[in-house]
Amino acid sequence: MAEEKKRSDSRMRSFVLILLCLAQCCCLSDAILDPIDFLALQAIRKSLEDLPGSNFFASWDFTGDPCNFAGVLCDSDRVVALNLGDPRAGSPGLVGRINPAIGKLSALTEFTIVPGRVFGALPQTLFQLKNLRFLAISRNFISGTLPANLGEIRSLRTLDLSFNQLTGEIPRSIGTITELSNVILCHNRLTGTVPMFPYRSLNRLDLKHNNLTGHLIPDSLPPSLQYLSLSWNRLNGPVFRLLSRLNQLNYLDLSLNQFTGTIPTRIFSFPIVNLQLQRNLFTGPVLPAAQVAIPTVDLSYNRLSGPISPMFSTVQNLYLNNNHFTGEVPNSLVDRLLAANIQTLYLQHNFLTGIEINPTAEIPLSSSLCLQYNCMVPPIQTLCPEKAGNQKTRPTEQCGEWRG
Repeated sequence: MAEEKKRSDSRMRSFVLILLCLAQCCCLSDAILDPIDFLALQAIRKSLEDLPGSNFFASWDFTGDPCNFAGVLCDSDRVVALNLGDPRAGSPGLVGRINPAIGKLSALTEFTIVPGRVFGALPQTLFQLKNLRFLAISRNFISGTLPANLGEIRSLRTLDLSFNQLTGEIPRSIGTITELSNVILCHNRLTGTVPMFPYRSLNRLDLKHNNLTGHLIPDSLPPSLQYLSLSWNRLNGPVFRLLSRLNQLNYLDLSLNQFTGTIPTRIFSFPIVNLQLQRNLFTGPVLPAAQVAIPTVDLSYNRLSGPISPMFSTVQNLYLNNNHFTGEVPNSLVDRLLAANIQTLYLQHNFLTGIEINPTAEIPLSSSLCLQYNCMVPPIQTLCPEKAGNQKTRPTEQCGEWRG
């Protein structure tokens, strides 16, 4: 009898353990995903489809755990990252709209969509995600405007909405986001002026290929900036004071605007690897204080004048064409060109009066030199770009004004 009771107690203990395990599993099942997030993911899925050749949504079977879906990252029972589409280069991407239910994922810190054909306006609910730190929806067909309350996403660090069809102005409130590090809004149809970014968190600002206008306020950008591209806009006015402050720049492209005034000498000592200031209205001489260590310098199509500084002889690709430079080409540039240390030296369409180079000298195959349409007969025939035209020498009556 005692033995039977002992077996009965043992069976009871086993049964209780099984119940406890089942209860624990049930609890874990409840913790897999918050119901609000679950419904939000369902709505987002219904609004987007794979383009032909894409199988991104193949794992999105809502009979299973959504935290195991492709592109979904959870922390406990909440979705914290949503990366939609196959991130491999050349993948077909997605098509459809972004469902407003995205705003229900209140714990979301990261939201990305790979290049594809996602269209329509960004839902207002997206900008109510207070924890969002990374927002990147590039190379799609997003349209509409950026909301005025963009600055309410206080945690935002990276905003990349490049290569879309956004219109309207960049909200002033974007400059109030203290943690913002990267703003990439290039290749859209944005208008208005460049907002002020007073906080030193900003490292990258890329607004090229838009329809921005107006002046740049001297203290509108922080000295922390390392990458600045504003090309292909209609910005104007002087930038001397602004550029003088940005001594951490390693890339600068202000090309194809209407900027005026002189280029600050200090900029040639900054750690820049690519300096693009072409096709503006810059004037005055350009006289760096020391040897320029920037690999590529493009100052073409401006109104720069005076002699060409020998300090440019250490530049690998130097574009000074279509300006008002005068005098003789420095011998140091010629020497380094013949030694194949300069790959590109474009000096055409200036008012230069001479260059010391042997007519029989052979330009290295890795180097390019163009001298035509100056106030001299080029002593050596070289292959120039087609835009340089066929006229070898500038008319004498034009040279008299600039000679000396």
